Amino acid sequence: MSTATATDRSEAPQQRSLLSRTSHFLTLPAVGPLLALLLACVYFSVRTDRFLTGANLSLIVQQVMVVGALAVGQTLVILTAGIDLSNGAVMALGSIFMTKLAVSSGMPGVLAILIGIAVCTAFGALNGTLVTMAKLPPFIVTLGTWNIAFALTHVYSKDQTVTGLPKSLTFLGQTFPMYNTDVTYGSVLMLVLFAVAWYVLRQTAAGRHVYAVGDNREAARLTGIPDRRLLLTVYTVAGAVYGIAALLLVGRTSVGDPQAGQTDNLDSITAVVLGGISLFGGRGSIVGALCGALIVGVIRNGLQLTGVPSIYQVLITGILVIVAVSVDQLARRKGRA
Repeated sequence: MSTATATDRSEAPQQRSLLSRTSHFLTLPAVGPLLALLLACVYFSVRTDRFLTGANLSLIVQQVMVVGALAVGQTLVILTAGIDLSNGAVMALGSIFMTKLAVSSGMPGVLAILIGIAVCTAFGALNGTLVTMAKLPPFIVTLGTWNIAFALTHVYSKDQTVTGLPKSLTFLGQTFPMYNTDVTYGSVLMLVLFAVAWYVLRQTAAGRHVYAVGDNREAARLTGIPDRRLLLTVYTVAGAVYGIAALLLVGRTSVGDPQAGQTDNLDSITAVVLGGISLFGGRGSIVGALCGALIVGVIRNGLQLTGVPSIYQVLITGILVIVAVSVDQLARRKGRA
């Protein structure tokens, strides 16, 4: 009896430790979105044999790589308790600058790309300046710059699609073989963006400051964090990321389309929300944003493969957004209780 009792006592701390680690793992911000993504993949793999193939999975990543890149910048902004409604229009403007300069002006492709990214970066800096210096709400600022970028895109392009692009602009749309599956370079670049953002947010002081400002800007300022400079930097970096998204867009479509990006701002917000990132700032993981973008891609792809009309894809996505925001609200109320 004594031996059994001693054994039970030695096992009890190990069991408590295992339960503690399991509980901690389940509370991580990215776990919920990751489980939802896995469940969606299992569901559609059961419904259709075509879903769980290398070619189809690669296609899903290609389809979300542009919105995924936008979601990286959107995540940075939302973590500071802001929002960016202009990113889709800014991306479209950047893509038009890249393509028209390369085709109509005969500018070298690399230089045209850099100018296009610089234009997007300038819009990000403008957003950040108006939010920090003029102290305008991010919603109003980015709604205004959305209209400005949208108008400039159509004025500069004259509503004409730019074709005949050089290979330097469409390179990211090309593929390379991996385990008998063609993977685009653009898909890899999107994953690299997420990896860099994860490292900065989780492993650097600047990343911790982003969370601190989003959680409580005044408290962060009182601790010595330069909140204005940080917000300006966040919006500017987000603009640069939108420029990279513009290059991904050009690589995927092989044209400069002035009609592009009109709903991508909402799609990027959807990806962020489904990824478990709080719209109130200060909480969430960039990995969750990646899962959120993939969830949207998986649902749309899976429903299409199973013959469900496209309108139901929008319906289900909307329901998921409402559920995700409701969960976030409940978590905030529980945290205050």
